[in-house]
Amino acid sequence: MPAPPVGSDRFLRTPEAARFLSLSHRTLEKHRTYGTGPAYRKLGGRVVYALEDLKAWADRGARLSTTDPSADVIRPAKPIVDSGR
Repeated sequence: MPAPPVGSDRFLRTPEAARFLSLSHRTLEKHRTYGTGPAYRKLGGRVVYALEDLKAWADRGARLSTTDPSADVIRPAKPIVDSGR
């Protein structure tokens, strides 16, 4: 059987998605829990990530230099704290 086509219809489970992003699966799980990670889908009891969503999330961290200003920064996997209180 041929491999499925690589494209927008390709989905990866958490371990494969983490390898694609060069993260540990626990870090990706923490990003999902804290709402700081890539978009994901629940199919039955499974969490899956679209390949294009992983690429889009990783592209948010793209920079041309260390002084490249950007408001869109990928933060470490930590809970988001509301500083307005």
